[in-house]
Amino acid sequence: MTDTAAVFFDVDFTLIRPGRRFLGPGYTETCARHGIGVDPEAFDAAVSGAAVLLESDHQRYHDDLFVNYTARIIELMGGQGPGVLAAAREIYDDWAHHHHFEMYDDVPEALSRLHGRGLRLGLISNSHRSLASFQTHFALDGLMSVTVSSAEFGVMKPDPRIFQEALDRMQVPAEQAVMVGDSLAHDVHGARQVGMRAVWLDRSRNGTVDDPTISVIRSLTELADVL
Repeated sequence: MTDTAAVFFDVDFTLIRPGRRFLGPGYTETCARHGIGVDPEAFDAAVSGAAVLLESDHQRYHDDLFVNYTARIIELMGGQGPGVLAAAREIYDDWAHHHHFEMYDDVPEALSRLHGRGLRLGLISNSHRSLASFQTHFALDGLMSVTVSSAEFGVMKPDPRIFQEALDRMQVPAEQAVMVGDSLAHDVHGARQVGMRAVWLDRSRNGTVDDPTISVIRSLTELADVL
């Protein structure tokens, strides 16, 4: 196996998780301010139902894509009326603010361990969040060599162009790079299109893959052992 020189990470649901603001109660409170009634218990099913709007192998980043996705979640929670788009826009705008998120407990030690081994680290995110201030907010300054966001670059994972852009900025060949993320479709399959190795982080601990060439970990504490 070729030695690993660089490891790239997805951000949302890989390094950080959304807090109450982006769960059923938070959606319910936002919708109430806009005169919309929704069922917070329907949130998880609504997220799953709206996911089809983000499923494309080649998709350009645009605010409206995520606003419409959020609006669809609201509708599947039972929301109706002219205030749906305004509520969705408010939620989308808040997604860029770091204080609404929490870092997973296993992240600091795992990143520091890899960095200490001399590996170059990077971020590839389908988000409009500032990846520079993200590092400062979560005390990751000095660990990341390269960051690429879909809002900045223009295309979203799993489009191979965003992975290639990250490789080019890192100045590392694909066969010496690994992508780590929570999404098989966006992170794993996208990275493999350009020849990167990929590791699927399944924090739910209930996923399976039939492909033996895809490494599966349940926590970032396991990552160093599979590189």
